[in-house]
Amino acid sequence: MRSCTPFILAALALGACAPALAQQAAAPVVAPKTAALKGAGGADAGSVTLTAAPTGVLLRIEVKGLTPGWHGVHLHEKGDCSAADFTSAGAHMNHATAKKPHGLLNPQGPDFGDLPNIHVGADGTGKAELFTSLTTMAAMTDADGSAVVVDANADDHTAQPIGGAGGRLGCAVVK
Repeated sequence: MRSCTPFILAALALGACAPALAQQAAAPVVAPKTAALKGAGGADAGSVTLTAAPTGVLLRIEVKGLTPGWHGVHLHEKGDCSAADFTSAGAHMNHATAKKPHGLLNPQGPDFGDLPNIHVGADGTGKAELFTSLTTMAAMTDADGSAVVVDANADDHTAQPIGGAGGRLGCAVVK
């Protein structure tokens, strides 16, 4: 089945995309979920809004109070940010059947928790929209939930196990 996107106006005029558009319209609408991003000691470090998309999840992340520069962002397997260092969130999402190595640039990867880095400005704030087709909202909101974690350093997208991203600075529970 070919995509109708590049020719949407002409295709609509000809009715060529009606089945594809009907399938998209029939998909259930899931309300976006917003989760508070907590820093050290439970301090407010921003927020993450997740929106289900037909082929993945769109994340809008806003951070504050972080060191300027690039920071890794990853999806973690458990919706638990109770540990002081956020290790209670577990490892990166890496669905049991996949077991992929870390890294968006890794030829054998990426794992399902890998996302692009976010840049934080001199004032300690940053905003980004990130998209992943490696997981779904249903997988992120399963029985034990998941977490969005912001790391101390940039992810190099290849090194194992976490791309040199360092310690966890912020954590948001997704249920």
